[in-house]
Amino acid sequence: MVFRKSALWGFAAATAVAVALMTSSVASAQARPADLTELPPTPTDYTPKKLPWGDYDFTGSWPIENMPATRILFQRPTGYGDRIWLTDEEHAKRVANAERGDAAFSAEGEGLNVTGTEGVAEWARTSDFAWRTSMLVSPKDGQLPALTPQAAALYKAGRSGWVPYQQFDWVDDFDSWDRCISRGFPASMFPFRYNWGQRIFQSPGYVVIMLEMLGTRVIPIGDSPPWPGQVETWMGNSRGRWEGKTLVIETTNIKSGDSATHDPQKRAASPLNMATQHVPPFNTIPTSTKAKTVEKLTMIGPNAILYEITYDDPEVFTAPWTAQLEWSRDDNYQFFEYACHEGNVMISNYIKSSRAHREQIAAGTASAKVDDGRARFAQQFDFDPVAPGAPQMGPPPPPPSRDGEGAAEGE
Repeated sequence: MVFRKSALWGFAAATAVAVALMTSSVASAQARPADLTELPPTPTDYTPKKLPWGDYDFTGSWPIENMPATRILFQRPTGYGDRIWLTDEEHAKRVANAERGDAAFSAEGEGLNVTGTEGVAEWARTSDFAWRTSMLVSPKDGQLPALTPQAAALYKAGRSGWVPYQQFDWVDDFDSWDRCISRGFPASMFPFRYNWGQRIFQSPGYVVIMLEMLGTRVIPIGDSPPWPGQVETWMGNSRGRWEGKTLVIETTNIKSGDSATHDPQKRAASPLNMATQHVPPFNTIPTSTKAKTVEKLTMIGPNAILYEITYDDPEVFTAPWTAQLEWSRDDNYQFFEYACHEGNVMISNYIKSSRAHREQIAAGTASAKVDDGRARFAQQFDFDPVAPGAPQMGPPPPPPSRDGEGAAEGE
């Protein structure tokens, strides 16, 4: 939702970031190699304790604030090239930025305008992941693969509350996030600007991943029959298994569709939501019936999980892509009700104002050339200040085209 999200940000910032993050070392163990373009294998030397029925114990709260707070973007800033890792100088700047942010944090705050964060600098100093240049690790250049021609056409024709100068007539003009239904999958597993909490529960034969914003995943472990192809859900059908110390989750049957259709039942959520820093704009990437993911969760220390996800949808992306994130334990992190539907007047207000504006244009009392405030969503507006060539101040770059491959890159 365009308006409610901006309003919720103040409340979420005042509550979620006020919860103290861990101050002890994350103790992750995927150390930076000499070759900064190399991605080492996931370390497996740490052995978690086991639950009474024999599964490894991943239970706890694992908020993913640290990556957006330190500006580790989803797609890699092009100034880094193929580098997965920062240099010593770049990392020192990242730590210094985090320290300035922590210093600006006020426990009392000023109304809802709380600035800064608390505890991020410690993570930046101690976590190996704080040396990363992006979450996306494959393709090698850290950029999303191009969209297929048919997907690019659907992306360009898609509609949502984030598309500049779009008119609104009914609910089919809005994405599932606008309507408080779902962020979609795998979009729900990536950092957002607020409400980034994740909590894991386990019982014999099941793992549950509870998300603070719009979603809970109940994942059977072991032999579980697949769903029929015609059965789909926003979060898909996830089935898990243990491979050594790693929890592997395969997900299929993700709600398919696009954002160009006028049939609300055939709309899908974008697999990437633009509230994750530096993903393609508009929330209009389609999802085909062939979409699937493989997730791997490995505890690399008592307070850290290395999370890896590979997304494959051959009808939408010309190649699979893989992202890695670090989940940091904070069992003091509190979940508050994400009351999204209550008071969500954005949908009706957009429709009413859009219709009224068109009536005024027809009557000659209003101009069609009016900035509707959404043009800013068409351009990259999240930057890693450490990246070579990153803008530090000044106006943002011009809006990208929604045509062809460039629209999928979010540049």
